[in-house]
Amino acid sequence: MSAERPSLPPVRLNSEAELARDALAAPLFVRAVRLARWAGPDTRVGAGGELVEAHLPAAAEHLGLPADEDGAAYASEAWRLAVDTGLIDVTDPEEEDAEGTASAGENLGLLTGGSPQDVLSIWLDGLDAVHADATAPVLDDFADLVGEDGSIDFDALDWDPEAEAEFLDGVLGNLYLLTLADNGAGEGPVPLPALAASMIVPDDMGEPTDDILEQVSEAMMRLDDQFRLLEPIGIVEYRPVDEALMVEEGEAPDTVAGDEDDVTRYGMVKLTPLGLYGVRARMLEAGVDAPAVGDLAGKGADALLDGIAHYPESAARAEVKLWLAGYADGAVSAAAELLAAARGADEGGPLRRLQCQQALALAGREAEPAVRAVLGDQELGGLARVWLAEHGAADVPAPPEDMIFWLAIDTIAAHLDADGELDELQGLIEGLSAQHSGFFDEVWRVDHPATADVLEAMGRLHSDKKAAKDARKAAFKARSRAGR
Repeated sequence: MSAERPSLPPVRLNSEAELARDALAAPLFVRAVRLARWAGPDTRVGAGGELVEAHLPAAAEHLGLPADEDGAAYASEAWRLAVDTGLIDVTDPEEEDAEGTASAGENLGLLTGGSPQDVLSIWLDGLDAVHADATAPVLDDFADLVGEDGSIDFDALDWDPEAEAEFLDGVLGNLYLLTLADNGAGEGPVPLPALAASMIVPDDMGEPTDDILEQVSEAMMRLDDQFRLLEPIGIVEYRPVDEALMVEEGEAPDTVAGDEDDVTRYGMVKLTPLGLYGVRARMLEAGVDAPAVGDLAGKGADALLDGIAHYPESAARAEVKLWLAGYADGAVSAAAELLAAARGADEGGPLRRLQCQQALALAGREAEPAVRAVLGDQELGGLARVWLAEHGAADVPAPPEDMIFWLAIDTIAAHLDADGELDELQGLIEGLSAQHSGFFDEVWRVDHPATADVLEAMGRLHSDKKAAKDARKAAFKARSRAGR
């Protein structure tokens, strides 16, 4: 069976030590840590663990923030994060309307005495808390929601928490994909209108309708607020929407108006290396297959070859290098395990052998004894000869004719499974078939499970009409010979 394709391309993450340093440097996290160290026996909290209003000016002053409403709001935000991440422990008041106390939490010590994984685990809790804040309803008229008995009418909010969280996660997922696009070529900032449109505009829509454009504008403004909240936790670099574009307070900008050169004025966002780590962690928790380079290090060769089957070339090379570097028994044993894992008449066998050949290219000349050991193997003898020739080895025996044809079928089958560029595949097909006169008169006899399928593909893709016709005839003979 062919290797299952991951739903996302592999990401190259910074080391855990680098990511932990980034987490500790995130502005909101820095403020939360400072408040956790500032809190003492006299610090008082409300019933929800929030810092009481009387302490907010002192907290803001400790953080070097202005003594105004903004300073108090930033201090309150940092305090909530410290509580949510276990940097601060709060004790509820014993009596109603009384005040509770605060003290340093157990996690505070882990930031200096723990491992990078400890730091990142605490930071991820902080990301979850900020994500929840970013998807919370905007309460412009909170008083209108409070009933006479003091209860809050949440139905009047027209707020679906699951839908809000799903939308923001979808946006972050799209940003993640764009960052990984073209093997990392998409690492520049993304215009906010394009990101909003990716969630709103249907793929099959030509010219967006006025209603769709209005939805995009509304989504932009919501995302503008959300990215302003997410930036201080360190997952994005964000250039907010230019306030000069607002016609009036609360009104979305016209995403169509203006010079195209001014697209940056509508907001630009970019995932940081820490953001890639954080978004991937959230996707993994949600059950999304989001591989990272290095995931396969320490696993068996079968897991490696299946895992990299549909990786981009650069990511596959990086994964193989990490796997080889971590193989304790040396190059010969590593090569022997790779070759053993490449065997098999199943549908995924050809692509495994192609990946094995490419992996062996990185193993070095030290692998030669393991490669020579399979020269007589029908499935591996051909690729072994190719490897030895490429490494300038002496005394490479000529392959028997049936092995030449078998390797040609296996190689084309592998490239068909890999979904490579059509021009490259066509060049491979025409090159292999031209290497042997009367190729199609002989190749249909090859005892390979993919022979008929490969010949049919050659009949479709070969640019020479006569050769294409010969390939189709050979495919018919191969199916008749196989009894199907």
